[in-house]
Amino acid sequence: MRAFSAVILIMVTSVTLFAQSGYVQEGKASFYADKFEGRTTASGERYSHAKSTCAHLSLPFGTLVKVTQISSGESVVVRVNDRGPFVPNRIIDLSRSAAEKLGFISEGVTDVRIEVLDNEGNVLPQTPPSKPKENPETKNPRPTTQPQPQHFDKPNVAPQPQPQPQPQPQPQPQPSVSSDYELYELNITKQQPGGFTIQIKSYREMENLLRIVDELKSSLKENVRVQVATVNGERVYRLMVGKFSTRIEAEKNRDRIAKSYPDCFVVELK
Repeated sequence: MRAFSAVILIMVTSVTLFAQSGYVQEGKASFYADKFEGRTTASGERYSHAKSTCAHLSLPFGTLVKVTQISSGESVVVRVNDRGPFVPNRIIDLSRSAAEKLGFISEGVTDVRIEVLDNEGNVLPQTPPSKPKENPETKNPRPTTQPQPQHFDKPNVAPQPQPQPQPQPQPQPQPSVSSDYELYELNITKQQPGGFTIQIKSYREMENLLRIVDELKSSLKENVRVQVATVNGERVYRLMVGKFSTRIEAEKNRDRIAKSYPDCFVVELK
């Protein structure tokens, strides 16, 4: 085994999605159950019923979405910070407060239309390319009199060579360095499987994994490990804490960790 250090820079930039053509989707919307209050979302944030947030399968985190209930015309603006819903025929999961504004708490699901907003809260329209205006002068061109070329006697003089222009060196673009980033320093050691551990959650995006690792090291004071696996052709990062020789020892620690991470469970590393 060989230990090495790595420094990872994550650029945090604003997201502009489908800015040219807009994005509209219609389907079923549902909302978060009470048991998800305070749990960590796929973006690394804590879910809160009071915040206007949502889960979507593909829209980038931070995207603003206008959700309109088709039957009533009521609408609400939410921000994507989680992945889901993982139920067929549903396109979005809303926080409870957003669902209350649309008034479908008793029904559980409702038909909605979602539209991506720009950074100023405006719907991104689908704009067809404009046709060029016709110029009446070119539509019915007037006949013009072409000037006749004039001829002059040229003296018999040998042509003088013209100096060739020298190519000018092009300035090299200077790389821009942004100060808007997050910096993580990792001490990484490849390990052989064995024993038992507690899996907290799995992620498909590295930046979300790094944020929760930093939180775990501060709150639990536990040894943190990441298992890199491939599931259905997709790379998955499984976040695990603790190293235990027996399942009984791992289960005792799971009960303690479950107070902060209710979805954790014991895994045997074979």
